[in-house]
Order: sequence, then C-alpha cells, then structure tokens
Amino acid sequence: MPVRIRLQRHGKKGKPFYWVVAADSRAKRDGKFLEKLGTYNPNTNPATINLDVDSSVKWLSNGAQPSDTAKRILSYKGVLLKHHLQGGVRKGALTEQQAEEKFNAWVAEKEKSIAGKVEGLDKVKADEAAKKLEAEKAINEKRAAEAVAPVAEETDSEAEAASSEEE
Repeated sequence: MPVRIRLQRHGKKGKPFYWVVAADSRAKRDGKFLEKLGTYNPNTNPATINLDVDSSVKWLSNGAQPSDTAKRILSYKGVLLKHHLQGGVRKGALTEQQAEEKFNAWVAEKEKSIAGKVEGLDKVKADEAAKKLEAEKAINEKRAAEAVAPVAEETDSEAEAASSEEE
C-alpha cells in the first residue's frame, strides 16, 4: 500500500487549518488516514506547526513519500534532517549519540532564528502603533484648536459689541 505524508484541510472558508497525516495515496484528500502526525496553521505569522518528529521519521523510514508542501514542512521542523542522520547511523558513519547532538544543535539554532523573526515582527507592530498614536494626537490637538478658535472669536465679538454699546 503506497503511503503519502500529506495535508488534510480543516477549518472554515478562508481560514484553512491543516492536519499533517500519513494516508494511503488512494484515499481522498480529507478522507481516511493512517496516523495524524501534527498540525499546520498558516493563518498566524509565522505559521504555527506542531509535529511529532519521531512518528514522522518512522513513516519516512518505512517508505512514505511526502507531498511537496508536506516535504517543506517536514524540512522546516527538521524531520528530514533526523531521517538523514538515522541513515548515517545505520551505515555506521555516526553513533546514535552524535546524531542526536547534531539534531539538537540544529533545533536550537532554528528556534533562535524563529525567535528573531518574531521579535522583528513585534518591533514592526510596536512602531506602527506608535505612528498611529502620534497621528491621532496630532488630529486631536488640531480639533481642540479649532474648537477653541470659534469660542475666542465669539468672546472678541461680544467684547466689541459691549464696548460699542457703552459708547
């Protein structure tokens, strides 16, 4: 039975949410699957991906073929790297411990780069909020000045009228 690792669509119209599943390649897109490997939410920035790495590696080592999008997701989370390192362990090029150390170092580096991206996005949001606040303050000051100006004109005209009546 040919097994594919692919995405199964969930969510509502315009707000897709995906499950990453191992399924028979002949099954429907949203149909029967063998195992749920994780989730993928492209609606957030950066996209939220939760994946069971060990199960995914197990399916890859058993011959499952990932779809193009699933392959990118698996690569992003390091599943393909771990599968590659396990091949080196099987051939005797690495020990299990060395492979695990390499994988953990890669994961730490990846998490650092993701954290940097999130910080950059937060900084951009904060800058935009500050600009909006400044623009709003300027508009409010202008409105306050316009509201005070007619009152001052009325006061001046009343004073003139009172002085002309006194004469």
